[in-house]
Amino acid sequence: MGNYFRNIYQAVRTILIGLGITLKYCFARTITVQYPDVAPVLQPRFRGFHYYEIEKCIACDQCARICPIDCIYIDKSAPRKLDKQSGLATGGVMVRYAIDYNKCLFCGLCIGVCPTKCIHMGDLHDLSGYSRAGMTVEFADLAERGLRAPEPLWMTKKRLPQWAQQRKEQWLKQGEGREEVMLQAVRGDGAEAREAEQTG
Repeated sequence: MGNYFRNIYQAVRTILIGLGITLKYCFARTITVQYPDVAPVLQPRFRGFHYYEIEKCIACDQCARICPIDCIYIDKSAPRKLDKQSGLATGGVMVRYAIDYNKCLFCGLCIGVCPTKCIHMGDLHDLSGYSRAGMTVEFADLAERGLRAPEPLWMTKKRLPQWAQQRKEQWLKQGEGREEVMLQAVRGDGAEAREAEQTG
């Protein structure tokens, strides 16, 4: 009998706790952020377009295997391994690393399984595009241009508010100083071709 009344007490208590939280926000003052003139407020754990360090990727396919909707596509020319001293992947060339954002859930599972921590959830809030085809981001192509994340539409505008200009400069600095290493990961350094000549 005591268990019955304890269950009723727990049910009423949890409902009152939930209502208390709801009422607190119900009577709070509404604040409208004047976006795009004012920067949008992003929470610390916000999940935007991925930020990918191609030079660290060993193309182990762990991220593609754990993805619940198979939206990650990986192709490499030969096995890659991580050089412990430099922290960079050596071996084959990354032919393709793509994410189809038409399907991506932004669940973050790919981040947790990556053994080299080369993929991260980014902070780009504008996830819009003009076509379905344009929503499949080819990170290998971005690496050739020295970029680690896709350029959102708001960055392509000529006149940007001050906050957006500062964020664009931070975004452009992500791959700065690593362009040569990124190109090597995508195009190779010729070592693979020399090995093929020696064996052939």
